[in-house]
Amino acid sequence: MASETQLGPVAVDCHVHTVHSGDSVLRLEQLRAAVARAGLDVVCITDHHEVLGAQAAVEAGIGARVVVGEEIRTPKGELIGLFLTERIPYVLQPREVIQLIREQGGLVYVPHPLDPERLGMRANTIRELHAEGLIDIIETFNAKIEHQRYNDEARALAEELGLPQAAGSDAHDEQGVGAARVVMPDFDGPASFLRALRAGTISGVYTPHARRY
Repeated sequence: MASETQLGPVAVDCHVHTVHSGDSVLRLEQLRAAVARAGLDVVCITDHHEVLGAQAAVEAGIGARVVVGEEIRTPKGELIGLFLTERIPYVLQPREVIQLIREQGGLVYVPHPLDPERLGMRANTIRELHAEGLIDIIETFNAKIEHQRYNDEARALAEELGLPQAAGSDAHDEQGVGAARVVMPDFDGPASFLRALRAGTISGVYTPHARRY
């Protein structure tokens, strides 16, 4: 990720997928247009089990800074690593995935928790990992969650545990980019990202995947 900071707050979409995810149709040129339309300053590209799309976006430029991430399936639910440099396998247990994220200097982010319709991590697992100091961020607004109570329950859990909260569009298409965001102080690296999240304001709206023909 480029490290330049700017004066004033930045708008960050913490959870976006490109075509490198396999189930996304979002190409880099479409992402570039969507970023401009949505007024985003930073995009966390979190493809399923891949970092090549995020790295390509850094190289090509999309009109916003890019945080390289990856969404990783575990037997206990999905995790996202942010500020990564290398791909992490998806056949591992949560603590193994977290160790690999931390070895890269990355942050451990729990996406769409508590949502039974997706691979969201359950509250008891999050509490267990948090008790060991292994969770950094909980996503408390995901724009693909239709039933708002799961976002509400995620926010309550984050507040209970005292963890920073984030928001992501979980976009898999151009229309979805920016549907959820955090407006937060600018940051330079993982530690300041966490501090900035605590001072951020989350907003978002439910935005289903675009229809495919």
